[in-house]
Amino acid sequence: MLTRRSLLAAPAVLAGARIPAAFAKAPLSGAASPAVHRFKVGAFEVTGISDGTIPLGLELFPAAQKEPDTTARLLSQSALSPGPIRSFVNTFLVNTGDRLILVDTGTGPDKSFGPDLGKLPRHLEAAGVAPAGIDAVVITHLHPDHTGGLAPGGQVAFPNAELVVAEAEYAFWNDAGIAAQAPTDAKVFFKAAQDATKPYASRLRRVGQGEIVAGLTAVPAPGHTPGHMAVRVSSGTEQLLIWGDVVHVAALQFDRPDWSIAFDADQAVAAQTRRRMLDMVSADRIPVAGMHLPFPGVGQVVRRGDAYGYVPQLWPSG
Repeated sequence: MLTRRSLLAAPAVLAGARIPAAFAKAPLSGAASPAVHRFKVGAFEVTGISDGTIPLGLELFPAAQKEPDTTARLLSQSALSPGPIRSFVNTFLVNTGDRLILVDTGTGPDKSFGPDLGKLPRHLEAAGVAPAGIDAVVITHLHPDHTGGLAPGGQVAFPNAELVVAEAEYAFWNDAGIAAQAPTDAKVFFKAAQDATKPYASRLRRVGQGEIVAGLTAVPAPGHTPGHMAVRVSSGTEQLLIWGDVVHVAALQFDRPDWSIAFDADQAVAAQTRRRMLDMVSADRIPVAGMHLPFPGVGQVVRRGDAYGYVPQLWPSG
């Protein structure tokens, strides 16, 4: 029987023991487990699937540069040091029982965002999901870290899937006049959005606010891009809000929701959307799933005075 005395005596006993060489020299595996996380929303099964991670520099947050003491405090509270922050690129698979829907597709094989990306195909395989089995791909917005896996090299990655995009989002990135006036560095984003969606032209559906498929609803969330949208998943009495890029760095933006990232097309509108979303999910106790939240990217938002906090979902026992 284990007792306090036996536990206290254990270190002394082990100190004099001869540990077999085989026990002391276990080989290193050198491989990480696939980043796949399943959970239920009512009768639906949702799977968080990581595409990898991307470093984000603090210079991308103009407000953080103006408040270095606050920034240092927030990073310290999250056990992060100043410098590039490891941000995740997540996707979410929703199995309604009738349909299999993938929300966003990660970066694809393009390594220009960083070397630790493009893992969605491998992780889908680890989850036992074939690309041909996906019925619909819903894109929260047409940035390349969300659409890169759609048609790498011009080849359709999901041969049986309908592509669903917000009407306002599709219109913006396909507007020749807007593209012509865009800064040179931004023109590549217009081309990337068009290249990703063009192979799906015959099965592309543009939506506004409302039902995407039974149980999934489009929720406009403009600011990060003009047509950026969240996806509300509803089954029975349970809900989940897959909110795309409402938050890029959890350590900063829950406490400072007015801090927008440089990638936001309209930083003021993005901040308004973020606060509106945070108000809603904290008041209604709706779990959230975010494309850049720490994997598995799912948790609960809580109100903390004028700010908010994020409580990650606990890993379920088997």
